[in-house]
Amino acid sequence: MNDSQVIELIRKGQTEAYGDLVRQYHKRVMGYCFSMLSNRTDADEAAQDIFVKAYQNLDKFKGDSSFSTWLYRITANHCLDILRKRNRRKNVSLDNLVEQEGSQVQKLFATSSSADRHLENAQLAHKILSTLSEDQRQILTMREAEGLEYQEIAETLGCSLDAVKGRLARARKQLQENLRHIQKSWDVQNVETKREKDL
Repeated sequence: MNDSQVIELIRKGQTEAYGDLVRQYHKRVMGYCFSMLSNRTDADEAAQDIFVKAYQNLDKFKGDSSFSTWLYRITANHCLDILRKRNRRKNVSLDNLVEQEGSQVQKLFATSSSADRHLENAQLAHKILSTLSEDQRQILTMREAEGLEYQEIAETLGCSLDAVKGRLARARKQLQENLRHIQKSWDVQNVETKREKDL
């Protein structure tokens, strides 16, 4: 049974069929929420709110795009709302990140990709993403973490393909600048620590 058929059943009163959609898309929605919010509890709460919101607005789903794109749009907007409320305080400072996570940053830059470091690195990657603006984090998450095609991103964000490509290029450039800054700060910190030990 495809999404449209499930939605038709729900509209006819078989509301328990909504559970099929939740099961099908929960992992994807949760993954996006976690990438954007960098906190498992917040992501879980956001995902629950998103599925409630989608259910309550199901009558507004016209089928112009796929259900997954429509749900993703709700997910993206909900996470942005949370971030904007949260980030009325400043985004994570790059210098503070280096100060608090110096050794972890070094491991992330190391060429080794052993499996036991995977979770550690993933958590740090989320922290590094949090140094970007909400919009930059959103588009990078959609493309790099969730693997959405440009067309899907354009439909989700309601913009042109050219706009998606431009925003993605700017977000990648900013991320590279942030990473360079983190690496440079860590190198300076490392030299100072070594100097102190040598004294």
